Amino acid sequence: MSTEQPSSIERTGSKVYRYFVVVLTLLVALYLIIQGAKLLSLGGTSYYLIAGIAYVAIAIFYAMKKALGFWLSIVTFIATIIWSIAEVQGLSFWQYIPRLVVPTILFVLSMWASKNLPALDAAKIKAANLVGFAGFFACVAALIAAFFPHGKILNPVDIVQDPALAKPNAENPDNWEYFGRNGNGTRFAPYTDITPENVKDLKVAWTYHTGRDTSAGVDENTPIQIDSTLYSCTPTNIISAIDGDSGKALWKYDPHAKTAEHITCRGVGYYDATKDKSLTAADLQAPGIKACPQRILTSTVDGRLIALNAKTGALCPEFGVNGQVDVLHDMGPTEQSKRYHPTSTPLIAGHVAVLGGWVRDIVHGEPSGVVRAYDVRTGKLAWAWDVGNPELVGEPKDGKGFTLETPNMWTIPTYDKDLNLVYLPTGNGPPDYWGGDRNAAKEKFGSAIVAVNALTGKTVWTYQTVHHDVWDYDLPSQPVLYDMTDDHGKKVPALIQTTKMGQIFVLDRRTGKPVTKVEERPVDTNGAEGEKLSPTQPFSVGMPQIGNATLTEQDMWGISTFDQLACRIDFKDSVYNGLYTAPGEKPYIEWPSLLGGFNWGGISIDESTGMMYVNDMRMPLRMSLVRKEDMSKYHISTDEVPGFMGTVRPQLAGPYAGVKIDIMQSKLGVPCNKPPFGTMTAIDLKSKKVVWEVPMGTAKELGPLGVKTHMPIPLGMPTLGGPTSTASGLVFFAGTQDYYLRALDSKTGKEVWKAELPVAAVAAPLIYKSPKTGKQYVVISAGGASHSKDVGDYIIAYALPDQK
Repeated sequence: MSTEQPSSIERTGSKVYRYFVVVLTLLVALYLIIQGAKLLSLGGTSYYLIAGIAYVAIAIFYAMKKALGFWLSIVTFIATIIWSIAEVQGLSFWQYIPRLVVPTILFVLSMWASKNLPALDAAKIKAANLVGFAGFFACVAALIAAFFPHGKILNPVDIVQDPALAKPNAENPDNWEYFGRNGNGTRFAPYTDITPENVKDLKVAWTYHTGRDTSAGVDENTPIQIDSTLYSCTPTNIISAIDGDSGKALWKYDPHAKTAEHITCRGVGYYDATKDKSLTAADLQAPGIKACPQRILTSTVDGRLIALNAKTGALCPEFGVNGQVDVLHDMGPTEQSKRYHPTSTPLIAGHVAVLGGWVRDIVHGEPSGVVRAYDVRTGKLAWAWDVGNPELVGEPKDGKGFTLETPNMWTIPTYDKDLNLVYLPTGNGPPDYWGGDRNAAKEKFGSAIVAVNALTGKTVWTYQTVHHDVWDYDLPSQPVLYDMTDDHGKKVPALIQTTKMGQIFVLDRRTGKPVTKVEERPVDTNGAEGEKLSPTQPFSVGMPQIGNATLTEQDMWGISTFDQLACRIDFKDSVYNGLYTAPGEKPYIEWPSLLGGFNWGGISIDESTGMMYVNDMRMPLRMSLVRKEDMSKYHISTDEVPGFMGTVRPQLAGPYAGVKIDIMQSKLGVPCNKPPFGTMTAIDLKSKKVVWEVPMGTAKELGPLGVKTHMPIPLGMPTLGGPTSTASGLVFFAGTQDYYLRALDSKTGKEVWKAELPVAAVAAPLIYKSPKTGKQYVVISAGGASHSKDVGDYIIAYALPDQK
């Protein structure tokens, strides 16, 4: 008997394997044909339909044991590679994954099944096996490569540091006194103890627990630091004074604040009467000032402005009524702060605290978006910026209240003490997504930077970043003050404003005129019924555009061929005409979306080098306006982002009663746009060019269908929060979807250190140097991320080990 004949078990096994390949190929083919035909009917690529037909033929030939299946499999795979290269047009690793992994697996399986094709000789079968193993190892190599960063941009420049600005100075002193560290908001720590070389040695110095209710919101707080004390707040405005060297609580104040909507606290304000040059010696002896010369100011989610003694945590009795001011008064139908409450960190501008707030944006008649300033000594209203009543000086008279549904300011303003101007980054007057009946005040002041006089609140200049905003592109971040050169090489006192559209506007902060080039460009005007869209929008072309390149069908992504095909269908079945695609009843794509682009985290500028660092998120939305008569078809939600995703959010405007908002993702919960989904970018403010851009964060805590992968694949995940830079050449950042605080080399973007956190963090890092010990600390508030069930109440400080 010949020993070369396979056993019956082997023959049966081979047959079973061959039919497994046949069935699997047919299933894939069926999906590709059905969905590929749909995509083709929408004007998309014909590849999937053609590939599906080819796979049917391959499966049939293999079932019939015909060698033609073998050759057709090779041709189909080569054609797929050629098609993929033509579509991607480059070496984008993540773009090739959904295009090639599934076809490669089918190709490998077909090669290994070829030994049962009688027409193939032994040499061809051996070659097929080898090719199959090559394909298998290519898949393994791709899996390994997925754990390494891809998509980094590096355009190195000669970075020159000014030594005088690499240490504390009058404009950037030792204390972290404001949300953005100094009055200019640059979030630059002028310290050099922690360097790219020794940052790897950072260890936890102390951990403080705020004791907050972890069922309520996430912690967006960056503590301030005054001398050796930190002052923090929680989403429900519990204030803690913490010893900066030990992490021990010095005092704690709980205002017992609660609200049903959108709780947040990003920081507190600090006022020192002894440094207020507007006060006389007699003023300092007044009972209220003498009892509370240094005070912490916080707004609460239930509508109070509170002043606390910075040394003791006691209420300042002469401020308002026993230390508190009701800021819901005259605001309209606030529903006990459900429709309005302050969210802006109190900005101390001289001896007034400037306060803005969140306004629900569902219907006409929402509360006022007025921005107010209160005397930090007495709590009395100093001025009110009410665009519906510009002649108003103080409180409304005759019981009329402030003008309803005006543009608001929910983020953080900035103060220029030399120009005596406060810069307000505004949102829109509600409703958000349809504006056919907006008045002149909304049209002028919505989504704009507004400079007001710090003493009177009177408007000095206005610059609008979006005309007739129906995309919820309200300005999300603090304007940052930094001198830059204009197109003629002249140095100008500038204001830098990031936006949700991935655009960066640079204005002369004296006049509001652009410092870098802005063009008014035509945009889509084919809007919803009754709309009055602007025919043009401002494009800030003199600064880099980050993460807002126009989407194409080829940009659609997924972890597999099936994801990508489904996302392509959604793309082609949506209205999309680039940035500022007009909202309508048919699903339309908003990109960048109302989530950002850039969001509230803002930027950091290394003042000693002129380098700016900014993080972004890249999450397109698929939206549609819903008519009143169709609302009963949907689940309705008034939850804030991301709670309303997949539901209809009420929007009572014109003929519409809602807006349907969905993250553009596959059924597996995988984003439809190509990675990265979030980056950190360095921009040289001298040349106005991108120096580097790197993906930020891994998929460790996320995954398909919401199941954590626990795989640290550095796709670059959506980021929220802000960076902090140091004079030693580091950028610290924690606002990724995985649970890490990271340090990047500020010259190259290379990750040089990371520390795992107990939960995610969306706050910006605080960096300070203790006046007691001389030790430099990096502090992060870790309270969780909006997508995650993992929440906490941690404030964690890192420092270098003590020298022996």
